[in-house]
Amino acid sequence: MSDNRVRCPWADGSDLMRAYHDTEWGMPLHDDRGLFELLTLEGAQAGLSWRTVLNKRDAYRRAFHDFDIPRVAAMGEADVTALLTDPGLIRHRQKLASVPANARAALTVIAEFGSLDAYLWRFVDGRPAVNLWTEMSQVPARTEISDRISKELRKRGFGFVGSTICYAFMQASGMVDDHVTSCFRRLSPTRS
Repeated sequence: MSDNRVRCPWADGSDLMRAYHDTEWGMPLHDDRGLFELLTLEGAQAGLSWRTVLNKRDAYRRAFHDFDIPRVAAMGEADVTALLTDPGLIRHRQKLASVPANARAALTVIAEFGSLDAYLWRFVDGRPAVNLWTEMSQVPARTEISDRISKELRKRGFGFVGSTICYAFMQASGMVDDHVTSCFRRLSPTRS
């Protein structure tokens, strides 16, 4: 399915990527569950293609209780071991084990800041950083802000949150608008 709208070039590869680009990527997200999901998926993506992760998204939602943070935080080692047999997931022990650990770290953040949203969005003063890229080749893999987020998340016990992962998370959650200037989704409205 194709239309004549101009998109970021990476979104033209498949219907799946186009739909993700058109309905989610770069749209400001302020829902704790959704933010935790994106942080998990970006960590799972490390070393792989985003298309691979999107194809497995439903399996991740089933495996991790639709990213209900308290329920995921209650998962233990036996749960992680069982997930290693699920062909719908990326079967990497450290990546899978990081999800319940990250949920426990997220609960601590929520207790301190009121929400994961309040904690994460404070890094961009509560509003998206808007860039003026004309080509995707101009988009950085990491920034000073993603370096700072990564460092703070690691100090708080989060795993699989390197600076590149954090920058991809910032893009996905709309903390930064990296849609190229010609893209029809540039400066997208907030999603729920």
